[in-house]
Formats: sequence, structure tokens, C-alpha cells
Amino acid sequence: MPAETLGLLVMEGLKSLDDVAYVRFASVYRNFREAKDFEQLLGEISSSGSGGR
Repeated sequence: MPAETLGLLVMEGLKSLDDVAYVRFASVYRNFREAKDFEQLLGEISSSGSGGR
């Protein structure tokens, strides 16, 4: 299995389990470099209506 596929599967699983874990993993996996990268991801979470638990 390619690492990219595995990373996407992990992100998908974390998104439904825990928002904080999802953001932490995504920040490393997507190699965030600026605050706007976090803002974009947080916007995706809030627009999807994920409760995180």
C-alpha cells in the first residue's frame, strides 16, 4: 500500500474520532508551514459538521 494512501486513510479515521488528533496528524502529514494552512483545515472541519466524538 502506498504511504499516501495510508496517510489519507489515517486522516479519514481520525477525523471521525477526534478533531484535535486529526489536526495534529494533518499538520505533519500535509507539512503545514503557515497559520493559514491551519485556518483552511479548521474551516473544512467546521463546514463538515464533524463533532469529533
